[in-house]
Amino acid sequence: MAVERLNSEEVHPEFPENGSVAPENTSSGVLREYDESVAPYLGGFGKYQKQLILLTWIPALFIGYSQNSDSLLLAQPGYTCKSATVTLGNTTINPVSYVNTTNDSRTAYIHGNDSSNDINKADCLCFDRKYNLSIGLVQNVVTKWNLVCDSTWKVHIAKFSLLVGLIFGYLVMGVLADWFGRQPVLIVSVFFILIFGLTVALSVNVTMFSTLRFFEGFCLAGIILTLYIMRIEMCDPGNRFMVTMVASFIALLGQLLLPGLAALCRDWQILQAVIICPFILMISFICIFPESLRWLLATQQYEKAKSLILQINKKNRVDSKTDVKGIMPELDRELTKKPKKTCIVKVVGTRNLWKNILVLCVNSLTGFGIHHCFARSMMKNKWENTTVSHNSDIHNMMLSNFYADYYTMAGIAVASCLAMCPAVGFMGRRGGLLMFMILTALASLLQLGFLNLNETALLIYYFFLFPIVIVTVDPVIGKYNLHHDTDLKETINRKFSIAFSIIGMFSSHAVGSLSIFFCAEITPTVIRGGGLGLVLASAGFGMLTAPIMELHNQKGYFLHHVIFACCTLICIICILLLPESRHQNLPETISDGEGYMRQPLLPPKKGGEQPLLLTNSELKDYSGIHETPVHRAASSESNMANVVKSS
Repeated sequence: MAVERLNSEEVHPEFPENGSVAPENTSSGVLREYDESVAPYLGGFGKYQKQLILLTWIPALFIGYSQNSDSLLLAQPGYTCKSATVTLGNTTINPVSYVNTTNDSRTAYIHGNDSSNDINKADCLCFDRKYNLSIGLVQNVVTKWNLVCDSTWKVHIAKFSLLVGLIFGYLVMGVLADWFGRQPVLIVSVFFILIFGLTVALSVNVTMFSTLRFFEGFCLAGIILTLYIMRIEMCDPGNRFMVTMVASFIALLGQLLLPGLAALCRDWQILQAVIICPFILMISFICIFPESLRWLLATQQYEKAKSLILQINKKNRVDSKTDVKGIMPELDRELTKKPKKTCIVKVVGTRNLWKNILVLCVNSLTGFGIHHCFARSMMKNKWENTTVSHNSDIHNMMLSNFYADYYTMAGIAVASCLAMCPAVGFMGRRGGLLMFMILTALASLLQLGFLNLNETALLIYYFFLFPIVIVTVDPVIGKYNLHHDTDLKETINRKFSIAFSIIGMFSSHAVGSLSIFFCAEITPTVIRGGGLGLVLASAGFGMLTAPIMELHNQKGYFLHHVIFACCTLICIICILLLPESRHQNLPETISDGEGYMRQPLLPPKKGGEQPLLLTNSELKDYSGIHETPVHRAASSESNMANVVKSS
């Protein structure tokens, strides 16, 4: 076993250790052993459970739409000033056309020889703009309310609103899911996301849009969280990771299909309505989707659990006479117990559990936070020195810019999820997380320090890449390039930066996703919603750094990257403190979660040290070694004294 559990007899509730918690007064029988006793009695991972898992996969497509809608609804457009000239003081400036080449910079196509300072001033003085939104939409939020120039900060606030709503939603809905159940929180979230999501499409100004987007994100967090927990709690240990990864791939499919959906809708209000309306299908979950049986048993709601067990047995066509471990008789004996629910604040009094959750929170924060640093670096180097020579090329440049950036990000996410499957299957949760975090740290450190040493990069080029160029391309071209050291240094620097950015985005996405899954496995059922909500909220804080940097016009970007790079080094050490949860049963109570003990990262060597120095065949009977003559004489005298006394 990769994980040891503390024996129940080793815990003394009357003398609790410092920082430990006394075991809960729950049933100590087979009802607590869900994966070993209850699940086999229900037919294991049967047909009914597979149907429910399939139902949780379908909304993942709609979730993928909603999570990535900001990239279209709030995309910065290119524009051309319709006026023939723009008057700036006593001077007249020719019209200017702006094209977005990255998220934080623009390439300007200028008629004439105007200075850059005059261009920036003319940008705000031109009130008659013709927007060129080449993202499949004719109009979005930015073009409808002219959120450019001095109003650009409102776009960043609108981006904040959805992320902040997600963060608060994870924290609140996680606690409610532990207290009221997974199904009620899911249904309530579906109802309200329909209300707020459709109302967003009817917004009359950007303030109303941002406010409603906050509540939309709040409800979306409830849907994401409860569906994630339900998948984990319905699966056996061997299928948990596979089921979660399939849901991730479906969400990524939604991200890939979103630009095509926008091209069909043409208007942002129609797109918003089309994204939200499919959630209507989830209202049927009221009748189809049951409450989590694992949560019902963990919280001692045995009456509801009994009816649900009978329903599942009927669906799976399991004979109730095969109850070898006596689940139903014990369930009948426990019906008199009152429900006992636990809040996430109980984790403060634990000894190991709070450390595990804290480590995973820092990991998810670092993974999703540094992801933006790599993405910005890649886009900046990719579109660096891009120029527009003709006004007719503006549309084509914007089109290629958006789709190239969008599908590059999505493609890296897909590749990251594909790499996670064999890595986690071979090395386990902790080993896979450690490997991806090391890759992230190396990519960030190399990008921050190594790329500034242009001479070193040039030396590597000469020794490794340049000979290949001479042999495979043309010696004349190679010799000619030697005389252009400055341009060569810049080219090599840019290519190395793009390469390390891709590696960093690849590994950081895996770190964030695996941290969330890891937390769902090691957090007990009674507080799984709250624990998973904390890790998801930490991931949201990491994502929130992107619009914060954009709001400050990327000031302090280098320090931002340095801080997250330092966090990756800390996380590498902290990951070693985590237990391994592969092929392990989910903990049900806080005491079960405390029983997860850290094991060495590498498995023990075969044929290692034996617990005994001698084998059983070599052991001899030394029971009489203490029977010396003096000892025998003393024993005989004591026996005679006892005989005299008795007579």
